[in-house]
Amino acid sequence: MNAAQEEMIALEEQLRVAMLGADVDALDRLIAPDLLFTTHMGQVIGKQQDLDMHRSGLLKFRAIEAGERLVAVHGPVGVISARMNLVGSFGEAPFNLDLRYTRTWRQGDDGRWQILAGHMSIA
Repeated sequence: MNAAQEEMIALEEQLRVAMLGADVDALDRLIAPDLLFTTHMGQVIGKQQDLDMHRSGLLKFRAIEAGERLVAVHGPVGVISARMNLVGSFGEAPFNLDLRYTRTWRQGDDGRWQILAGHMSIA
């Protein structure tokens, strides 16, 4: 794994910790304003919807475990495909899901990486 790929893995770990802790400030820094995220149910959400779910407690994670990961970085764009086990609740409904996700990161002119797009599906 090269340095750029290791940086992507480190960003993913920051994201994982922020999601587990519902750290909306960290999530705000990691997510691009124009995020397009497709959930495993086919819904498309943006940054504010994502942050609001964490802020309100509607979406709570108890565990987020990454399995196999593929990482590609080309200049200011990084793409990660990983298998994830997510345990938590959405509202009153508990979940324990085995998902495959693809996340696209882009590096801004200021050097900061943010998530531009994501997609999840049942693995």
